[in-house]
Amino acid sequence: MKKTIGILLGTRPEAIKMLPVYLRMKESETLHPILISTGQHKEMLQQIFDFFEVKPDVDFELMAPNQTLAGLTAKLCVAFQEFIDEQPLDMIMVQGDTTSAFIGGLIGFYNKIKVGHVEAGLRTYDKFSPFPEEINRKLISCVADYNFAPTQKAKEALTHEHYKDVFMVGNTVVDALLHCLKLVNKNIAKYEAQFPFVMTGKKMVLITGHRRESFGDGFQNICESITHLAKTHPELQFVYPVHLNPNVRNVVFELLGGIDNILMIDPLPYDEMVFMMSRAYLLLTDSGGIQEEAPTLNIPALVMRNTTERMEGIENGCALLVGTNKDSIINNFEDLYTNKEMYTKMSQVPNPYGDGTSANQITEIVAKILMK
Repeated sequence: MKKTIGILLGTRPEAIKMLPVYLRMKESETLHPILISTGQHKEMLQQIFDFFEVKPDVDFELMAPNQTLAGLTAKLCVAFQEFIDEQPLDMIMVQGDTTSAFIGGLIGFYNKIKVGHVEAGLRTYDKFSPFPEEINRKLISCVADYNFAPTQKAKEALTHEHYKDVFMVGNTVVDALLHCLKLVNKNIAKYEAQFPFVMTGKKMVLITGHRRESFGDGFQNICESITHLAKTHPELQFVYPVHLNPNVRNVVFELLGGIDNILMIDPLPYDEMVFMMSRAYLLLTDSGGIQEEAPTLNIPALVMRNTTERMEGIENGCALLVGTNKDSIINNFEDLYTNKEMYTKMSQVPNPYGDGTSANQITEIVAKILMK
C-alpha cells in the first residue's frame, strides 16, 4: 500500500520549491502525495499552480486583507487540524520558513505524524531578521523528524544544534528553475514580444524588495538608493515588479514614480520572472529565492538586507550583502557596475545551492524511510 504524504504550502516561493517534490512523488510507486494549499498568498500562488499545471487536492483559502500573523496562525491551526482529523497521513512535508510551514510542522507534532522539512537549517541567528522567518524555521526544526538541508552549511548548523536525520540534498529551487528555463527558451519569441523594453539594448537592472523587517527607514533607504542610481545612470533600465503588499506598493510608487528609466510593474508569473532574470545585467534584491537562482543564470546579485541565511552565495562570491544603508547600496552598485573584472568573476561562480536533482533525492529518501 502506498504511503500518504501531505505536502503543505501557502506562498509562491513555497510552491516553486515544493512542486518539484510533489511532481516527483506522484511518479513514485510507493508514495501518494496530497497537495495542500493554505492560500496564504492566494493570487501569487495560483500563478505557480497554473505554470506547473497542477491543482491542489485541498485548499484552505485562508488569505484575508491586512491579516495579522497571529490571526493567520490561529486559522491555520484550526484548518489543518480539521483536515488531519479527516485524512490520515504517514508524513507531512513542509518547506522553508513561512507561517504555513511552521503550523504544518506543529500540527504534525501534535498528531504524532512524521514531519519532513525541506530547506532545513538556514540561520541568521537574529530572531528579527528575517522576520518572522528566522523563528519559524527554528521552531520547525524543533518538531521535524527528517531535515533536508540545501547546503553543507545548513547541514552543519543542524548538526551543531544536535538534530538528527539530516540529509544534504541541495535546494529544490534549482530543480524548478531549470525546468522553467527549458520552457521559456522554447517560447522565447513570445516573451521578447511581451516585454519589448528588454530588447532596447539598454542593460537592465531587475529589482525585488518586499521584506517585512525592512519596512520603515530600511525600505525608504532602498527606494532612495534606486532613485539615485537611476538618475545617475540614464543608460540603464531599472525594472521593479512591485509586491502586492500595500506597505511595499505605497512607498515604492511614492518614491520611485516619475523617473523615466524606472519601470514599475505588477508581480510577474514565475515563467515571466525567470525570463526577466535571464535578461538582467544586475539584480538588486532582498529575496531569498533569487539569491539561490541568480548563480545558475550567471547574474551577480546585490542583496539589500542586513543579514542573510544564504551565506553560501556571499562566501562563494556570486552575491554581495550590501544591507539597507543608502551609501552602501550605491557604493557597492557602482563598484560592481564599473569594474568589469569584478563583474565577470562574480557571474562565473557555480551555483552553490544545488544541481537540479534535489526533488529526486528527497523522494528516494522519504520512500526508503516510510517503506522500512
